[in-house]
Amino acid sequence: MIEVCDLSKSFPSPNGIKTAVDSVRFIVRPGEVLGLLGPNGAGKTTTLRMLCTVLKPTQGAATVAGYDVVTQASEVRRHVGFLSANTGVYDRMTAWEMVKYYGQLHQLPPDVLEPRLEELFTTLKMNDFRNVVGGKMSTGMKQKVSIARALVNDPPVLIFDEPTAGLDVLIQRAVLENIKQLRGRGKTILFSTHIMREVERLCDRVAIMAHGKIVCCGTLEELRSMYKQDDLEELFFALVS
Repeated sequence: MIEVCDLSKSFPSPNGIKTAVDSVRFIVRPGEVLGLLGPNGAGKTTTLRMLCTVLKPTQGAATVAGYDVVTQASEVRRHVGFLSANTGVYDRMTAWEMVKYYGQLHQLPPDVLEPRLEELFTTLKMNDFRNVVGGKMSTGMKQKVSIARALVNDPPVLIFDEPTAGLDVLIQRAVLENIKQLRGRGKTILFSTHIMREVERLCDRVAIMAHGKIVCCGTLEELRSMYKQDDLEELFFALVS
């Protein structure tokens, strides 16, 4: 589970202090996909980076899989898988070497890691390029490696930061289908995007973020009923403008 309570993050700026995230709060439950929807600059990525312990909050609190993101950061990192559009695949390592390396970083013993690699490469249809180095991979291949890397230690919590950005339609579809399967296995999933059709296809609930704040949160049906607007895109623009 992810629990966020009044989480804030501020940065120094030439004009003083800039608040990127302002007292946000939400919960993501096991077996649920919460969509974090908002325009560029809304504070989505900053929020996710705090939950992944890359950034420390200025104020507020958050727990991931029961661990505090500040005082138990190492445990949080053990229990969360993070995926973004920035794949960061090493050019000189093969797909297999890359995912295996991350499994070793998570201290998975060889008798656990090797079967896990075989399972992931089969499930994600990666065997055709398991020995291809990163420098020769397509964008779709790199994204699959990033998914496998995030899943190698089978974490209970998964955080996706616009994972389909820049991908072609077929790879986008494959990524979304993989996320659906993970939800079916009871994973807690936070999914950040600004693509409406992904929200409608994937998310159980939606939190709309603008100017560093959560402006509303609920199921699509609840939001449509609350704001008397059936079109999600129109609802989104009305709330963030």
